[in-house]
Amino acid sequence: MTTAPPIKPVATELPRSKAPLEWAVSANGILFTAQIPIDASGQVVDGGIEAQARQTMANLKHTLDCAGVGMAGLTQALIYVTDREHLAAVNQVYGEYVSEPYPNRAAIIVSGFARAEMLVEIVAYAAVPDG
Repeated sequence: MTTAPPIKPVATELPRSKAPLEWAVSANGILFTAQIPIDASGQVVDGGIEAQARQTMANLKHTLDCAGVGMAGLTQALIYVTDREHLAAVNQVYGEYVSEPYPNRAAIIVSGFARAEMLVEIVAYAAVPDG
């Protein structure tokens, strides 16, 4: 019988979720994370798509830094927004955080998120050292 590799939560300073989830876990050398535009108090930030994109990217950077890989370890990002018009602002902010060689990326337009006030969410994967 094959056993699954151990899943290791990544310790961050992001606020604890009320939902049964970790902000990031790693297994088999891959970090899995989904980031949303929440501040230290767990509230969705005000200020529209640019403010929410900045908070989401700051949370992603924080998580990757806590995992010990930083933004350079980012291999793929799936960006979800509620309005196609938001992509320009998200691209501008995203470009401030990533550099060449760029991670693989997709952008998806959705009708909404679990928190109605959210305009963006990013699902990301990164390479992390085993062990």
